[in-house]
Amino acid sequence: MSKQPKSINLILAQPRGFCAGVDRAVQIVELALEKYGAPVYVRHEIVHNRYVVDSLKEKGAVFVEELDEIPDTQAPVIFSAHGVAKAVPKEAGRRNFFYIDATCPLVSKVHIEAERLFDEDYEIILIGHEGHPEVIGTMGQLPKGAVILVETLEDAANFTPKNPLKLSYITQTTLSVDDTQEIVSLLKERFPMINYPNKQDICYATTNRQEAVKEIADKCDCLLVVGAPNSSNSRRLVEVGERSGVKAAYLVQSAKDIPWEDIKNFTTIGITAGASAPEVLVDEIIDAFNVRFKTSVSLITTATENVAFKLPRELRDAS
Repeated sequence: MSKQPKSINLILAQPRGFCAGVDRAVQIVELALEKYGAPVYVRHEIVHNRYVVDSLKEKGAVFVEELDEIPDTQAPVIFSAHGVAKAVPKEAGRRNFFYIDATCPLVSKVHIEAERLFDEDYEIILIGHEGHPEVIGTMGQLPKGAVILVETLEDAANFTPKNPLKLSYITQTTLSVDDTQEIVSLLKERFPMINYPNKQDICYATTNRQEAVKEIADKCDCLLVVGAPNSSNSRRLVEVGERSGVKAAYLVQSAKDIPWEDIKNFTTIGITAGASAPEVLVDEIIDAFNVRFKTSVSLITTATENVAFKLPRELRDAS
């Protein structure tokens, strides 16, 4: 008698995967290729996902880290969804590039906020992760030294403002909601007059995906987060899962990264995806479980997203 396959229950978190800013950025590259033809140059990964980047490369996108890697060209040059420092479009203009900005509008909102605070003579704290493209872009909106980066509670505890009555904070959009709240609470405790955004800078998609993970965590033995190692919001989902009580949480880029040996004794697996991971990768993971186990799939929804952002003017006719 053949052995029956083990039963596994997969719980899908919803919302998961592409957010409106990522969807817009990918569309921008695809529509630019459709309208202008290959090549289309993209400064930095358009979003932090290898599958998405490789798919766009196959269509004719050329990815570079800096503008000096691009030859003199009339082809479109696209800035990634993470945003860029002001020096980047300035250099693109100097070289007469035709450039299109795919910065997520919610990141642009933080840029505008930073400029307004600077014009009002505030000392600005940016809560974020050093070296992340979004942080580099946000700090690069203002003169060097105008923005102070705070990454941890320790940084917040050790920070000394020039004038506590003229102090404000902004945040990276893809942070852990809980970690950020701890830092914000400490800053408010230390500096009761600190100015802060009317609406939090952490984007709706980051917040929604973290809340969905919290909701499924106590129902799962294990959590798989589909996303890239350099994706801030995906890494935060792993941390949220671990803090919310799952026995193990793994960041996987695709089905081939699933640690089958590590999860073989689990019976309920939660699955989510970072905001830059396409749904096709989730489908492939479900298929991989179906091959190995007798699988049931359920969905837990904590929010409905209907956000959409306008495309740049240059591409609206192409859409």
